[in-house]
Amino acid sequence: MKQITFYLDFISPYAYLAFEELPRALMGLSYSVVYQPVVLGALLRHHGSLGPAEIAGKREWTYRHVLWLAHSKGVPLQMPARHPFSSINLLRLAVATDAQGLPNRHACETVFKHVWQGGADAVDAARLQALTTELAPPRAAGDEAVKAQLKAHTDAANARGVFGVPAFEVDGKVFWGLDALPMLRAYLEGDAWFAQAHWNLPLGLPSGLPPAKA
Repeated sequence: MKQITFYLDFISPYAYLAFEELPRALMGLSYSVVYQPVVLGALLRHHGSLGPAEIAGKREWTYRHVLWLAHSKGVPLQMPARHPFSSINLLRLAVATDAQGLPNRHACETVFKHVWQGGADAVDAARLQALTTELAPPRAAGDEAVKAQLKAHTDAANARGVFGVPAFEVDGKVFWGLDALPMLRAYLEGDAWFAQAHWNLPLGLPSGLPPAKA
């Protein structure tokens, strides 16, 4: 049985859609999933990137796209009252539900639905308190150990080359994005393509652009 590490941040609508789609995409296969919360903003800063919601034009397109994808897949999704927002308290709450900082699927589903269903403010104080009561974590989200685990999860993702969410790691290979789920399934099924040089080919491909100016 293969183990998949699912890197996620609840701020990402694509992570929510991938979370909902994963059981259908991998139906019939034998696998287990470890859900690893990470701070998307920290991943983006590490790689010198902007999130789609930080780029005018791309922000609006992203929201239209995820609303269409949800509609086309039959997944309930309403934009929260504000987006983007700081998801740090939601991430810490999820981490607090497990001693190793790795929430189970039920905990992740509860937080994702809190954000992406109903159209309310995801970080409203009263709603966060209600969510905390519902999840009943054994530790406080503000505990230093919880904060340290979330940072460690994010640092580990950076070290593995994870540059965004959703991302799925199996056998040291990282598959990025909702649209990578068919590729992930093909790998788990043993597609011969992965035994050839295709996976590592980009590593030796030179860039045709001039070096960036300092």
